[in-house]
Amino acid sequence: ENIFSTPEGTPNDLLLSHIAGLQQFLPEAMALMSPYVNSYRRIVREMSAPINFHWGYDNRTTGFRIPENNPQSMRVENRIASADVNPYLAIATTLACGYIGMKRGLKPTEALEGSAYDEPIQLSRHWYDSLQRLSDCKELREVLSDAFIDVYVGVKEVEFDNFLNVISPWEREHLLLKV
Repeated sequence: ENIFSTPEGTPNDLLLSHIAGLQQFLPEAMALMSPYVNSYRRIVREMSAPINFHWGYDNRTTGFRIPENNPQSMRVENRIASADVNPYLAIATTLACGYIGMKRGLKPTEALEGSAYDEPIQLSRHWYDSLQRLSDCKELREVLSDAFIDVYVGVKEVEFDNFLNVISPWEREHLLLKV
């Protein structure tokens, strides 16, 4: 028996709370779902990647999609994770955020009908900001542990510092002549 479905095949309160947890806590967990500076380049409109934390029924423009299904296969797809994510971290992060939502009985926004690309961009578009939000999230620290968050953020901050030490071809091409 699927814990996320009513006998009629509609999402139950537990699934809706899981979605609400994703909506509320994945913004804090973006550093886990988009682990590199290039992960953020896809967060633009009309690129087949989500730009916000809306959810919908069989809506491929939303961050969270409930595909067409039957009561046994009721689920939500987390489309926020970038292609370069560690799949184990993506699953753990999705479960952690959903778990917090279920424990708190959170309520999601209304399901979005239409294109989520017409809505404001909500996903973090900057790697370092994502690291700070993850570091500051006490709820994710409680579920994933302080030790894990501290080590992950520490490693990624070193990577970010190394990234800042490199002048990109774009900077050379567009800024060198203007300085």
